[in-house]
Amino acid sequence: MKAIQVKHVGGPEVMEEVELAVPEAKGSDAVIKIAAAGVNFIDVYYREGRYKAVVPFVPGQEAAGEVVAIGPNVTDVKVGDRVAYTMVLGSYAEYASVASDRLVKIPDGVNYQQAAALMLQGMTAHYLLYSTYPLKKGETALVHAAAGGVGLLLVQMAHQLGARVIGTVSTEEKAKLARQAGADEIILYTQTDFEAETKRLTDGKGVEVVYDSVGKTTFEKGLNVLRARGYMVLFGGSSGAVPPFDLIQLSQKGSLFVTRPTLAHYVVTRQELEERAGAVFGMLVGGKLNVRIAHTYPLKDAAQAHRDLEGRKTTGKLLLLN
Repeated sequence: MKAIQVKHVGGPEVMEEVELAVPEAKGSDAVIKIAAAGVNFIDVYYREGRYKAVVPFVPGQEAAGEVVAIGPNVTDVKVGDRVAYTMVLGSYAEYASVASDRLVKIPDGVNYQQAAALMLQGMTAHYLLYSTYPLKKGETALVHAAAGGVGLLLVQMAHQLGARVIGTVSTEEKAKLARQAGADEIILYTQTDFEAETKRLTDGKGVEVVYDSVGKTTFEKGLNVLRARGYMVLFGGSSGAVPPFDLIQLSQKGSLFVTRPTLAHYVVTRQELEERAGAVFGMLVGGKLNVRIAHTYPLKDAAQAHRDLEGRKTTGKLLLLN
């Protein structure tokens, strides 16, 4: 089978297309013929070495496809099932072997591309809004990268909850997309200081929560726009890692909360995984969620997909197709 392999960490150029053996179905694993694989910033972190993996490895943590073989201990799925998964390394390939208890069945009305686009980013938006900081009607949230893959889903879900959404974006094109998703206010951070503008938009009161996937360049100012006892939810670092800081700042700025969540800890059990994925797929089927697939690439162009993602040239979801 064709696969993308990283033999040593570095830039996008370290990803090479190679021929590997199709995995066998063993134990409680199922072999998936991958139709679409999601491209996410976590893939960049692994490629760069920020997150550790034993080299050589096949990157990618999200895919959708058909079960073509199952191990002798598998009871969750059967051959022919349409399934999707995330948080399992190795999706930049034509086939992958995945523990069957990490697979969720794709409901009718959802295609492979939509499923691959929703597993990581859709469930991320869901746990951020419903679990990490349960956003309530009438509250105000600041969403960075509001036109990104997670951002557009976050904005839609927050809007449906009845919250006021302030989104930051870099261009007018992205501002339009975020507004269409339901953002009440848009800040072009390339033209306006988001700290000052957020304070102005909230009459100096600040916001209840900041959902921040950017990190290094936004974190400190993000703390400054939180209300007393507000939540900084840092779930990514597209601009780089946040440097160490003195925790006394949290009390000085209003007894603030800071959390650095990741999806893996919000889908620990199979029940939680099925419930969260089911909720997100249900929103899509019910017409309450629009998934913007920004661009698709053949598997061999994975490096270009990473360049586009890191260059912030994209809005919505990027997929690799087989």
